Amino acid sequence: MGILKEFKAFAMKGNVLDLAVAVIIGGAFGKIVTSFVNDVLMPPLGLLLGNADFSYLKITLRGGKEAVMQGDQVVQEAVQAVTLNYGVFVNTVIDFLIVAFSIFMVIKAFNRLQRKKEEAPAPPPAPSKEETLLTEIRDILKETLKK
Repeated sequence: MGILKEFKAFAMKGNVLDLAVAVIIGGAFGKIVTSFVNDVLMPPLGLLLGNADFSYLKITLRGGKEAVMQGDQVVQEAVQAVTLNYGVFVNTVIDFLIVAFSIFMVIKAFNRLQRKKEEAPAPPPAPSKEETLLTEIRDILKETLKK
């Protein structure tokens, strides 16, 4: 039972819970950005570049061969081509750059808000007990002198 209690204490620490929330929100944010890249940004970008779809770009390192058939019998098996699919890599790099830029903009806005909070003048401190007492004495003296 000691291990279960220790694990429960570990799992319920604030840092672990904060990290779990951050990972979940980060995953959701990543999905949103990926959808933005694939569904909103890449189609117009591909149109501007002459209907280019980067995912089909590749370099063939070794050509493939079709199967050789003799009637219904396979004489020689088909051989897949060996390709270097750099177009998918280009799409992934573009996706990463947009995610990185989005996060940079969010952090920049957050830092700007933090600076504004720091620059705001602090409210004046409340008067001490002595000052409050002296103010009351002064007010009482003013009232008695007026009479």
